[in-house]
Amino acid sequence: MNSRLPDDEQGRLEALRAYEILDTPPEPGFDDLARLAADLCAAPMALVTFIDADRQWFKASIGLDVEATPRDVSFCAHTILGSNVLVVPDAAADARFSDNPFVTGDPHIRFYAGAPLIADGGHALGAICVVDRVPRSLTPSQETALQVLSRQVVAQLELRRSTMSVVTDEDRKKAEHLLRELTEGTASVTGGAFFSSLVQHLAMALHVRRVYVAECLPDDRAKSRALWMGNEAQPNFEYDLRGTPCMKVSKGETCLYARNVSKYFPENQFLAKFGYESYLGVPLWDSAHRVIGHMVLVDDKPMSEDPLWVSVLRTFASRAGVELEREQGEEKLRLALAEVESLKNRLQAENVYLQEEIRKEHNFEEMVGQSPALLALLQKLERVANTDATVLICGETGTGKELIARALHNSGPRKQRPLVKVNCGAMPAALLESELFGHVKGAFTGAIERRVGRFELADGGTLFLDEVGELPLETQVKLLRVLQEQEFEPVGSSRTVRVDVRIIAATNRDLNDEVRAGRFRADLFFRLNVVPLTVPPLRDRPSDIPMLVTYFVSRFAKKFGRKIDGVTRDTMHRLTTYQWPGNIRELQNIVERAVVMAQGSLLTLDADILPIAHAATESPTQDAAHEPAQAGTLSLNEAERRHIETVLSQTGGVIEGAAGAAKILNLHPNTLRSRMKKLGVQRPAAHEVS
Repeated sequence: MNSRLPDDEQGRLEALRAYEILDTPPEPGFDDLARLAADLCAAPMALVTFIDADRQWFKASIGLDVEATPRDVSFCAHTILGSNVLVVPDAAADARFSDNPFVTGDPHIRFYAGAPLIADGGHALGAICVVDRVPRSLTPSQETALQVLSRQVVAQLELRRSTMSVVTDEDRKKAEHLLRELTEGTASVTGGAFFSSLVQHLAMALHVRRVYVAECLPDDRAKSRALWMGNEAQPNFEYDLRGTPCMKVSKGETCLYARNVSKYFPENQFLAKFGYESYLGVPLWDSAHRVIGHMVLVDDKPMSEDPLWVSVLRTFASRAGVELEREQGEEKLRLALAEVESLKNRLQAENVYLQEEIRKEHNFEEMVGQSPALLALLQKLERVANTDATVLICGETGTGKELIARALHNSGPRKQRPLVKVNCGAMPAALLESELFGHVKGAFTGAIERRVGRFELADGGTLFLDEVGELPLETQVKLLRVLQEQEFEPVGSSRTVRVDVRIIAATNRDLNDEVRAGRFRADLFFRLNVVPLTVPPLRDRPSDIPMLVTYFVSRFAKKFGRKIDGVTRDTMHRLTTYQWPGNIRELQNIVERAVVMAQGSLLTLDADILPIAHAATESPTQDAAHEPAQAGTLSLNEAERRHIETVLSQTGGVIEGAAGAAKILNLHPNTLRSRMKKLGVQRPAAHEVS
C-alpha cells in the first residue's frame, strides 16, 4: 500500500462529499465510460469505482455483478491510487492477493489494470479499471486510453458539481443525454476520424452552425483538423489567430461570447462576412499542460450561457487533446522515418556513386585495348573466371596484373565475398607470416591482442598474393600447406583454422629461374601454376596506346578540372613509338604529368616529360660520335632514321628505281620522301637527282 495514502484520506473524503459521490446511486454516464474502457482495452469486465477510508464504491460496471462481487479489492484500487497504471498479469499467483476472495475466488481474476481519477485539487478519488480472467497486458495506446477516460470521469464529476445547484433535473437529464450521445458517437474512433466524428456530433447535438478542432502552429497561426459547417464536412483551413477570439483560447482561456461577437473583434472580417453572432472556444492541453489546439463553436444566433456548454466541451476537449498529442507524435515519427528513409536512399545513392568512382579510378572491370595480345588474354580470363582454379599471373611491372586479378574475382562465383590483397614484397619477412595467418595474444613481443590473418578474412572469397616471388622460404612452406589442406594455425596457436579461399598469385619474376636458383620452392610453384596467365607488355600492344592515352587524358582532365579536347599528332606519335619499359603504369604517370602541365586545349609533351624520346627530335646532322653509345637506348624514330640514312648511303641517295632506297625498304617513293621529311633525313649532297 502506498505510504502517501493516509495523509490523503481526509482530502479524498472531502472531495467525494463535494462531488456528492457518497451514498448516491450509479449514473448512466459512468456506465458509458466503463463500457468504452472495456471496448478500448478489449476486456470483458470494466468498472468505475470511488474509494474512501473504509470502503470502495462501485458507480458503474460492465461484465461484473456489483451486488454479488466482494467489495474488498482495496489493495488493487489503492495501488492504482498511488501510481499511474497498475497491471497485475497473474494476480492468482501473487501472494499479496492470497487473502482476497475477489482475486482468488472462482473464477480467478488474473488481470487487473486501471488509471486513477485525479481531482483538480490533486486528490485521487478512485479508479477506472478493466478486469480479465486470463493473464495479459495493455498496449501503450490502451494505457493512454484509460488515462483519457479517467479525465473524462473527472470532467463529468465537474459537470455534475457545476450544474447541481443552478440547473433543474430536466437540464441535468439533457446534459446527461448530450454526454451519452457524444460518447457513443466518438467511442470507436481515434485520430483524424475522432475529430471528424466529434465536430459532426457536436454541431448536430447542440444545433450550431460551425464547429471545428484546430491545432496551434508557430507564429500565432492555427490549422483545422476537422470542420463541420451547415450539414456537411468542409475542407481544412489555416488561419492567423491575431484579431480573432481564438487568440485568447490559444493562451489557455475558455472564451464564451454569447452574442455580438463581432463587436468585440471589429477587425475580424470573417465574423462580419458570415454574420456570426456567438462564439465558444475551449483550449486543448497536452500531457505537459501546454495548449496545443482548441475546439470552437460558432453560430449565427445567440448562444446560451448555460455552463453545460462549457462543461460538455471541456469533457471532450480532454480526449481531443490526447488524440491531437498522439497524432502529432505519430506525424513527428512519420517525418523522422521519412527523413531516415531519405537519408538511407541518399547514402545508397552515394554508395553507388562512390563504387562507380572506385571502378573508374582503378578500372577494375574495364580493360582498355583491342590488340590481339590483350584479346587473347581476355579470352583465357573469361574461361577461367567462373571456376575456383588457382591462377598465376605473370608479367612485367606495371602491366596491370592486379587489374586482371580483380577481373577474375568480380567475374567469378565468389564476387559477393571479399577480395583480400597481400603484397608479399611490401613487408618484412618477420611480419609476413602474422599478416597471412594471424596471431594470438602474446605470440611474440608486441602481440598485445589477437589478430585475424588475411587468409581468415578472405574465407569464402579470394586471396590475391601480389609479388608472390618475394615470399621467404619459411613462409612458402606454410603457404603450401594452406593450398593443399585449406587449413593453418595462427602464429603462437595450436588451434587449426579451416578456410575456403581461392588463390590468385602474381609475380614479375620468372619463377622457373627462381626455382632453379633455389629461391622458390618447386612444389609451391607447381601448386600455384595451375592456370598461368601472362599479361603482355605495352610494347607488344602498340595499337592499344592511343586508346589508353585517350582514356587517361579524359580521366585526369576530369580529376584536375582541365579542359583538354585532344592530343597533338606529334605527341601521339611520340607516345606510340616509345618503348615503355614501365608499361601502362609509366604511360599513366606520363599522361597525368602532361595533363597537369598542359596550357592549352590540346595535349602536348615537353622534352622534360618524356626525356628518353627527346633524342628523336635532335638535329639529324649530328655526327655518329655524338649519338648514344648504347643501341638499346635508341627510340624507334632514331632507329628508323639511322636505317633510312644507311640505305640511302648504299644507293648513293637514289630513291626511285629498281636499285633505289624505296625498293630496298619496300616503300612507295612518296611514302619514303614523307618519312624522310618527318624524321629530318637528308640525302647525300652528291646525289640530289632522284
